[in-house]
Amino acid sequence: MIRKKQLLGWSFLLFAITMLLTWLGYTLIVGYVDSLTGSFLNSPPATDSIWGWLKYSGWVVGKWLLLIISRIIAFYLSFLFAYSLTTPGYVFLSTAAEKLHLGEYFNPEDAFTLRGVMTDLIEGVKIGLYGILVSLAALFVSFIPVLGLVLVFLIYTFYSALMFIDYPASRRRWTLRRKINWLVDNRRLAFRLGFLPAVLSMVPLLNIFLMALLFPVLTIHATLNFARRQQLPDILPSQRGDLDGN
Repeated sequence: MIRKKQLLGWSFLLFAITMLLTWLGYTLIVGYVDSLTGSFLNSPPATDSIWGWLKYSGWVVGKWLLLIISRIIAFYLSFLFAYSLTTPGYVFLSTAAEKLHLGEYFNPEDAFTLRGVMTDLIEGVKIGLYGILVSLAALFVSFIPVLGLVLVFLIYTFYSALMFIDYPASRRRWTLRRKINWLVDNRRLAFRLGFLPAVLSMVPLLNIFLMALLFPVLTIHATLNFARRQQLPDILPSQRGDLDGN
């Protein structure tokens, strides 16, 4: 990405747009939630008795749980909002990276077109809505002692992989079912692609900046891995050395 000015410039633009949209959505959601819960957050119970101190302790715990959970949900909703709106831009970045990497082996039928922009937006919204269902599933799974945390991490890892392979797969006009089947058939690769973004998304406060900053890099990385997995079976063994050297 650094060697190619085209990829670097487009990546910086997408980083700025993703960061702005995510922060805007996060601010609006948090502001709305705080307006609904302000009476609870700003009204601690009296501490003039033992029972009052018990109620106050429960209020403190409830306040912090509400703040933490609302911020986590706000981040994922705002990021999915930014993800959906910037999908055509990341598809363009994915296409450019794959074309530079594959060279003569690139399929021109997979090229970025304006006609595909609306389709890409629809696919981005579908992945975003699917992400909301995934978040709800992860919320329920998290209540399973010990094992729940591991399952939540795996859920977000494979969902992160789905988000990134969505770009090259959508350009090939794959359905959501086919994308999910690809993850199942390529579990090890999918885990490697989704591991880092899943970790980054769990970093408090910095997750918005880190995900927006690294999203272009991770998009290119996932695209090249996806393209190689899809393309190599169709390339003669004698030609694979040429592709590896690009």
